[in-house]
Amino acid sequence: MIHAFADSLALARHLAARLRRPLRPVALSHFPDGESLVRVAHRRGADAVLVRSLHDPNAKLVEVILAADALRHAGARRLTLVAPYLPYMRQDRVFAAGEPVSQRIVGALLGGLFERVLTVEAHLHRVRRLSEVIPGAARSLPAAPALAAWVAAAAPGALLVGPDAESAPWVRAVARRAGVAWVVGEKERLGARRVRLTLPPLPACRRAVVIDDIASSGATLAAAARALRRAGVARIDVAVVHAIFAAGALRRIRAAGVRRIVSCDTIPHPTNAIPTAPLLAAALR
Repeated sequence: MIHAFADSLALARHLAARLRRPLRPVALSHFPDGESLVRVAHRRGADAVLVRSLHDPNAKLVEVILAADALRHAGARRLTLVAPYLPYMRQDRVFAAGEPVSQRIVGALLGGLFERVLTVEAHLHRVRRLSEVIPGAARSLPAAPALAAWVAAAAPGALLVGPDAESAPWVRAVARRAGVAWVVGEKERLGARRVRLTLPPLPACRRAVVIDDIASSGATLAAAARALRRAGVARIDVAVVHAIFAAGALRRIRAAGVRRIVSCDTIPHPTNAIPTAPLLAAALR
């Protein structure tokens, strides 16, 4: 059975349809002091898949913990968490004295609650696999197939641009699947929302798509778009996996000359145009 919180029901419906499994919404209410109460309706002895994207993570993590316990008490045999966006993966070491290693804390917590955890493009730097962070069967699914399908259909022949060396492996994977050229820029961070980006010599092109995993402030995407405009590219789109988009980010990106902004549906957002249900359903099978 598939269970989903209201904020992830759209994706859960697509998964349930593909897998031909019943879908049950998780009931959520709150006490006057702000505590959350969840209720589930589960068939005893059946496996359970819990779907929730964990953007705005703090309250949602607590509610996922409560839902996992509720499913166990309801007789779920095996629990799988589908969290298309998985938070706290960036803090993978102590960057400054007195800080925690958040990745390990959240990973251990989820690994103790679920037999399996699936996400899309976890923000991993110094570890290669999600299973090194979350005990048990944990997978970070690549978004390249979904992004490549969108590029092939909506931007055929466009040059793909990654903003920095970190993006190179998966920008290359998208480009190879879509059959298009690609380049990667060199990024220098000048402040919280100030970025300088330098591009290598570009092949002749009139259209480019800037690809990134997480869009938050929009500073990096805007810097890439400005660099492309200086290089003479007339038509610039942006495609990202996780659409966080802080206040002012979309305005900042469009002001840099971007025509269209699309995202995967890992975080519900008006820019969602790239479905991830096929990737997640294949992994769940």
